[in-house]
Amino acid sequence: MNQSAHPDQIAPNPPLTTNTEQFAITGMTCQSCASRIEKVLNKKPAIESATVNFATETLTVAYDADSTDADEVMAWVEKTGFHATPMTEHTTTDAQTPWGLMVLWLLSLPFWVGMIGMMIGSHALMVPVWLQFVLASIVQLVFGARFYRGAWASIRGGLANMDVLVALGTTAIWAYSTYVWLTHPHAMHAVYFEASVMVIAFVCLGKYLEHRTKTQSLDSLGLLSKLIPTEVIKQVDGQWVKVAIDSIQTKDVLLVNTGDKVAVDGVVLSGVGMTDESHLTGESLLIQKSSNDTIYAGSTLMDGSLIYQATATGEATQLGDMMTALKDAQGTKAHIARFADRVAAVFVPVVVAISIMTFVANWMLGTGFDQALMRAVAVLVIACPCALGLATPAAIMAGMGTAARHGVWFKDAVSLESAGSIDTIIFDKTGTLTTGKPSVRQMALMDSDLDANTALQLTASIEQYASHPLADALIHAAKAANLPLLPADDIISTTGQGLSGRIDAVGRLTVGTPDFVGIDGWMADEGWQDVSIVGLAIDGVPKAIFGLSDTLKPEAASIVHQIHQDDIQTVLLSGDRQSVVDEVAKHLGIDRAKGQMSPRDKLASIEALKQQGHRVAMIGDGVNDAPAMAAANASFAVGGATDIARHSASARLLGDSLSHVYYAYTIARMTLANIKQNFFFALVYNCIGIPLAAMGLLNPMMAAAAMALSSMSVLLNAMRLKRVRLNSVDGEISAV
Repeated sequence: MNQSAHPDQIAPNPPLTTNTEQFAITGMTCQSCASRIEKVLNKKPAIESATVNFATETLTVAYDADSTDADEVMAWVEKTGFHATPMTEHTTTDAQTPWGLMVLWLLSLPFWVGMIGMMIGSHALMVPVWLQFVLASIVQLVFGARFYRGAWASIRGGLANMDVLVALGTTAIWAYSTYVWLTHPHAMHAVYFEASVMVIAFVCLGKYLEHRTKTQSLDSLGLLSKLIPTEVIKQVDGQWVKVAIDSIQTKDVLLVNTGDKVAVDGVVLSGVGMTDESHLTGESLLIQKSSNDTIYAGSTLMDGSLIYQATATGEATQLGDMMTALKDAQGTKAHIARFADRVAAVFVPVVVAISIMTFVANWMLGTGFDQALMRAVAVLVIACPCALGLATPAAIMAGMGTAARHGVWFKDAVSLESAGSIDTIIFDKTGTLTTGKPSVRQMALMDSDLDANTALQLTASIEQYASHPLADALIHAAKAANLPLLPADDIISTTGQGLSGRIDAVGRLTVGTPDFVGIDGWMADEGWQDVSIVGLAIDGVPKAIFGLSDTLKPEAASIVHQIHQDDIQTVLLSGDRQSVVDEVAKHLGIDRAKGQMSPRDKLASIEALKQQGHRVAMIGDGVNDAPAMAAANASFAVGGATDIARHSASARLLGDSLSHVYYAYTIARMTLANIKQNFFFALVYNCIGIPLAAMGLLNPMMAAAAMALSSMSVLLNAMRLKRVRLNSVDGEISAV
């Protein structure tokens, strides 16, 4: 007999299979184009999110793989009037090639000669009107065809872009001049063919320079890829042979000589050399490499010769991982970019309305039809949303590239934006402010039947199941004393407190903080106040106590001082005892310090600071830091951090130096300031340029040149970020 399932027993829908891919987009001319693609794709049920970066000309899309695929996504993009290609494939651009641009400017040369003749009072250099018509028609219908295609696709998609403005303006000039020539063949002074030609020439030149700047000067990924040599010296049958980098596999034995780039990540088998790893860590100091040391792809061997075995190739290398992270991050959009999106959505219709009002007002005021038309066209041409659309992504591209060069990998644009506005930095202690390599300094026994070696052996045997620098120190001490670690079972871990386990013939052992193991009174004794305490209890009875100390990182004090110089307050949150935490905070000059903090306590402290209006950054490296790092506005995982800490962080800091904390928020601040400067340039340009054009103080040719310069000014301003050099020498920070 068939039975109907109870509503509560109906199986839930299976989880969606989400694919995230990036596509190169060609055909975009301004931010409105990017917004239109986003609008169309985000309306599709199968699309979870779609973000277009106008500066990088890329689309990042997350979609339900069970409902659609990459081919259909590309087809949807094609319907909006653009072309999408997977990032893994070779892509081309419809930006004017140098040869096409040269032909365009060659066609405009006669008009330049004619204008020069007018300036010197000679009409002999003027081009016949019929030739002006022929040349202008070629430019309008051939070189201007891209603007017609873009305008039609834009209007069909429901969002007008820059192509609409250029197509309307140049068509109006060309059509009016053609009408005058056909009706008054000898009225040479009444035609303005040169204006339509020059507008297209300047706009195409501007777009070419803009595209060239974006793809070459702002392309951090391209610069990183150049760090990988195309050939490498490989050992084949006992001989050294040059082979292509693509043929290298893990475990291959390779040779790198002075001045050469390391091809892949590897382990040194023999030789001694000095390497420059500044491309990964941002630190310019050379690092000595010898047998068993790790070397990284893209680093330069400055001196010596090394034979090494490949351990990772391609995207699996540290450099490949960084390039992947940078590509993903640059494909995201900061919150501040939404401002440009909102403006772009209404920009072109508003400009067209202003242009119409300009024409009507000038005509009614008696300036004449032709002058009213020229002023209206000048308004159309000078008002371009390109600079506004480039303001944020261009700065983000440059800022993230500069951050990566300094050993800071931001997860996405939002993370960089958040890091640039912090006013409070919270530090963990062990492994963050300290080297993370504590040692056993002292111990005391509470049971005369237990000797020191046995107490250390039992403690280390339990600590082998923990993941913490203090546990590593105890294990190291036991091994140094040749004490074998005993197997334990029934391990129970209490985050931030310690762990327990059972060892045969001994009983149940508890290892951790004094409170956790039931030890009281030792913390106040002289000689135990500035050490981290780990206690041992057997079957609930305290047996031993260990005092461990860690070394502060040499640059910690100067970095904290620099942070205070930047008007950022500092807080130390640690699971260690309050007396130890106070001592560290006093030595480094940290504003506030709290000890004996559990992961939940750290999380609550951050939430409280955020409720008070603070913008908080958390610096950590361990599993117990992950909840607090996830809750902070920005979070940085220092070098050597656990996987969960790196996953929770909004930025990863390569290397062990705390200087990278300074690099991270300083570059983020510079990037935010650059974005705001770009918005200022773009808005002021339009606020000044449109009234000047409406009043006839800028003709269409000047307006087209100004429009090109506006985009270039934003790009050049963003490029200033690429020249930022922050160095740390003995903990002292300097900018170059």
